[in-house]
Amino acid sequence: MVQNGTGVTLYQQGRYAEALHMFEQAKQADPTNPDTHYNLASTYHRLGTAAKDQKMLENAEAIYNQALELSPDHVECHRALAVLLVETGRPDKGFTLLKRWAQRSPNISDARVELAKLHQEFNQTKIAEQYLDEALAMDPNNARAWAERGRLRENSGELMQAVQNYQQSIALNSLQPELYQRIGALNVRLTQNIMATTGTSIAVNPNSTANPALKSGATPPSSLNASAPPTTNSASNTTIPPQSPRY
Repeated sequence: MVQNGTGVTLYQQGRYAEALHMFEQAKQADPTNPDTHYNLASTYHRLGTAAKDQKMLENAEAIYNQALELSPDHVECHRALAVLLVETGRPDKGFTLLKRWAQRSPNISDARVELAKLHQEFNQTKIAEQYLDEALAMDPNNARAWAERGRLRENSGELMQAVQNYQQSIALNSLQPELYQRIGALNVRLTQNIMATTGTSIAVNPNSTANPALKSGATPPSSLNASAPPTTNSASNTTIPPQSPRY
C-alpha cells in the first residue's frame, strides 16, 4: 500500500514514468489488489496515448482486464477500459463491455451511469436519459448520476435545471470541484440572460474569476464556486482518476 500510495502521488505530480515503476513494485508485492492493477493500467494508458505507443496501450488493456477479474464491479476500471476501447477505434466493444457489466450486476447503478455517459458521447441523448433514469431509480443518492443528468441538461440548454442537478450531486458528494466551476459558469450565463432580457448590461473583467459586477447594482444568483473544496481523487486515495478524455 505504501508503494501504491507513492505511485498515486507521483502520478498526480505528472511524474508518470516514476509512478509506473512504483505501481509495478506494488503489483509484485500484492498481485491480488485490483486498485494497484487499475493504477498500473491507467499509467500505461496515459503514457501510451501520449507517445502513441501501441505496446503500452496493449499492456494497459490487458491489465485493466486483470483488474476486472479481481474486482468485477470496479467502476473506474470499467470506465477507463471503455475509454481505451473507444480511443483505439473499437466503440462497439466499449458498449459491449458496459452492457455486459450492467447485465451481470443488475443492482449496480454505476453501470447504468457509465452506459449513459458513453451514449451521450455519441449524441444518443434519449438512450442516455433512459439509463440515467434507471440509475436514479435504483439509487437516488448516486451523485455521479445527478452530475451526468446535469451535463445532459446543460448540453440541451436547460441551464437552470442543470444547476439544480449539479447542486443535488454536490449535496451528495461535496468533493467535486469541477461541478462548483460548472455551477459558477452557469450562474454567470443565467445572469447574462436575465440582463439581456431586461436590457441591462454586465461588466466582466476577463482576468478575474469572480462573479461579474452588475452595472445596474443587481445581485447575481448565488454561486457555489467560491467555496469549492480542494481536489481529491477518492475516499481512500488508493486510485488515480480515469483518463481525462471522455469516451
